[in-house]
Amino acid sequence: MSATDESNPQNQDQRRHQPTEAELRTARAAQKLRENLMRRKQQARARRSGQADLTEGLPAARADESST
Repeated sequence: MSATDESNPQNQDQRRHQPTEAELRTARAAQKLRENLMRRKQQARARRSGQADLTEGLPAARADESST
């Protein structure tokens, strides 16, 4: 019997395995950590080369709005 034999119960379990909510949550957290690390590395490279940081998210307060 070969490892690709479909009558093998172990192979059937591997095909049917649905990730649990905890596994999905862990995978999402790992992805977010990778994205954050990549963004921080990019910011560090930009600082070393003298370029401005390109940020995503809330913009900084504008000078004309904060003086009123």
